[in-house]
Amino acid sequence: MDQTQALPPRFIVTDAEIALVVEEFYEAIRQHPGLGPVFAAHVTDWPAHEAKIAGFWRNAIRSERSYEGNPMRVHAQAGDVRPGMFIPWLGLFDSVLKRNLAPETAAAWSALAHRIGESLMMGLMRWNQGVPNLKGGA
Repeated sequence: MDQTQALPPRFIVTDAEIALVVEEFYEAIRQHPGLGPVFAAHVTDWPAHEAKIAGFWRNAIRSERSYEGNPMRVHAQAGDVRPGMFIPWLGLFDSVLKRNLAPETAAAWSALAHRIGESLMMGLMRWNQGVPNLKGGA
């Protein structure tokens, strides 16, 4: 089995479609009154960020080794990303998908994005609770 593509793609999407979705999504993020300022505080090089996230999606969708990172840690350590932010975040993403992709592809990518988003939301909730005291006492 080829090491660069160990698994079949979850669904078919081209590099150009991934790039378009990522670009339009971050354009929408920058315009969003709640999410825009949070992203602007952390992203200084939008083209580099978009390239990194396109790599994330190529990895998530097609199992390419095109992304190295820990999204949970990055979002948690940002300090100002809250679990509830993923609701409008995913809504914007869904709008971009529906506008730019065939319905079946948009639905499949949306389902994957929502699974990832739910995982990040739950992880942030746990992260914000801190490390439990397993020794007992105060």
